[in-house]
Amino acid sequence: MVPHTPKILAPAGDRNSFLAAIAAKADAIYCGLKIFSARMEADNFSIEELARLTKLARAKNIEVYIAFNSIIKESELEKVSKILSKLCKFVDFDALIIQDIAMIDLAKKAGFKKEFHLSTLGNCTFPSGLKTSQQLGFKKVVLPREFTIDEIKDMAQKTPDDMELEVFIHGALCYCISGRCYWSSWFGGKSSLRGRCVQPCRRVYEQKGQRKQHFSCMDFSSDVLVKILNQIEKVTTWKIEGRKKSPHYVYYTVKAYRLLRDNPKEKKQALSFLDYAFGRQFTHYNLLSQRKMNPLDHSSETGSGLFAGRVKNPASPYLITREELFVSDLLRIGFEEDQFHDIQRVTRAVPKKGKFYLKKQTKARIKKGTPVYIIDRRGQELAMALKTLEKELSQIEKVTILPDKNRLETTPNIKDIKPKNRIQELIISRGKFQQRFDSSITGTWISSRGYSLRPAMKNWLWLDPVLFPGEEKLCSQYINGAIKKGAKNFVLNAFWQLSLFKNPKQLNLWAGPYCNITNSTTLNTLKQNGFSGAIVSPELDKETLCSLPQKTPLPLGVVIYGNWPLGISRIISNDLKTNHAFTSPKGEISWISKQNSNYFIFPNWYLDLTSKKNLLKKAGFTLFVNMYENVPKGIKMKSRPGLWNWNLRLL
Repeated sequence: MVPHTPKILAPAGDRNSFLAAIAAKADAIYCGLKIFSARMEADNFSIEELARLTKLARAKNIEVYIAFNSIIKESELEKVSKILSKLCKFVDFDALIIQDIAMIDLAKKAGFKKEFHLSTLGNCTFPSGLKTSQQLGFKKVVLPREFTIDEIKDMAQKTPDDMELEVFIHGALCYCISGRCYWSSWFGGKSSLRGRCVQPCRRVYEQKGQRKQHFSCMDFSSDVLVKILNQIEKVTTWKIEGRKKSPHYVYYTVKAYRLLRDNPKEKKQALSFLDYAFGRQFTHYNLLSQRKMNPLDHSSETGSGLFAGRVKNPASPYLITREELFVSDLLRIGFEEDQFHDIQRVTRAVPKKGKFYLKKQTKARIKKGTPVYIIDRRGQELAMALKTLEKELSQIEKVTILPDKNRLETTPNIKDIKPKNRIQELIISRGKFQQRFDSSITGTWISSRGYSLRPAMKNWLWLDPVLFPGEEKLCSQYINGAIKKGAKNFVLNAFWQLSLFKNPKQLNLWAGPYCNITNSTTLNTLKQNGFSGAIVSPELDKETLCSLPQKTPLPLGVVIYGNWPLGISRIISNDLKTNHAFTSPKGEISWISKQNSNYFIFPNWYLDLTSKKNLLKKAGFTLFVNMYENVPKGIKMKSRPGLWNWNLRLL
């Protein structure tokens, strides 16, 4: 008898997937709205749809969590408040999954009285951070997919009594650590922190003549290893990734993990369900501490779906299918980045090893050998279940929601008068920086050289953007030692790092640029919790950047120049070398450097807002940050504008 029964949390990106989760008897379902969701490429839901679907779920004793896990721009605060008010009024849901801490204040003002769950995008990655997240109002924290079982146990042992943990058990893996990926945004303004990622990590990159999907991960599957997770009482929820996946995927992954949880002896049947869920090739990743698997070590393409065969004779394309094809199966030909990429529906049944002709492509001529995947199937069992649930849903009264024309006050009540701060330049580097700068203050990453750098009293000491459990003790000891020696200036790159300081209000603590700060409500929360200032997200557009200083009592900083990463990862392909150039399909050059246990990916051009400095001064910024990394020999920094999203509307 297991000590507890964790909930199986199913994804839903559209109505049929939601119904499939109900049909498979999930314990809870998470889904997002058509805006402000970390999976904006899914169909997602209107409030009217959710009002009916949640009533159906409630009748089946299934919980519903709304993923509102996007960063919120200043101009969107009123819109978010109105949406939250409608959600609370019309939708019977159980929790909000969020990454932006502004959502706590906004949701409470809208009348939300249930649970807040911290998204994995919020990046709470070390044990003491859990206490800070609980104090802020979180009931549950979603742990990173990069964790080993020992790290999960470590987090569980130090989880406050009235708090729970949620872990991923199945689904796609991102190359970068959640909340620490800017790749899609750097390459075109589509931010992963706003659910718009175009998955540049899935593309083919080249290093020294070797062209491969160096950053494209296999899927994660804990499969039979969930029996280990089942022994950790604080892990109350098993999460399946896949809000962009089909109803078939949702149905069979939920059924598989219900078997593995409730009837582990039927693991053979459960694993067969997973094989036909149409995901990518699976890996256990880091789950087994003693037997880690690199999800980049794969010989086949990492496209989702069940591999059905390869295209033959491009002039009149067909394939000899490795799997039986059923009427209404959906096939994906090629990958999304291919010009000839297409989705086609099967119109006639084809036996295994039978010949199936594809429609001729209209975009570009298809290539011989292009892989074809089955990405959706509506089997008879699922089709019948959906039909029954559709009938039940049709009997639930529809809700009509009228537009709210009332204007809401969302700007924080600024009681403090912002002190006049002199303009300062801060130069941040790893270790000793050779170049001299006049009228500047300096900063150092405290993790450099294994936390052995001597802290200078006036130096600004920067904490890493990602702090995993095994590193927390080292970091905490360094901070305490530095404070005893007179250090007062610290830059925290996750809100939860506040837990490492006993008396924050006696120090000069700034929220760093990796805190992804994008609005005045978040800044107000930082002020209330003892922060002295904040460096806002460099990902922002001109309008949002320039609007923030006048709406907060905190002094603000901005990254004006330097090396900003495409992302931070815990892994690297065995085929790639650090500090060597690799090239994207469009010719952009980047490199990877290892810092402690993490890998930073940097482009060969600088973030450069120096031409906008006077405008930013007028807007009210008082701290201008220059971030320098050691550029490897042989890599030439390219002259580019480096404005990032300044002239774009951050998507």
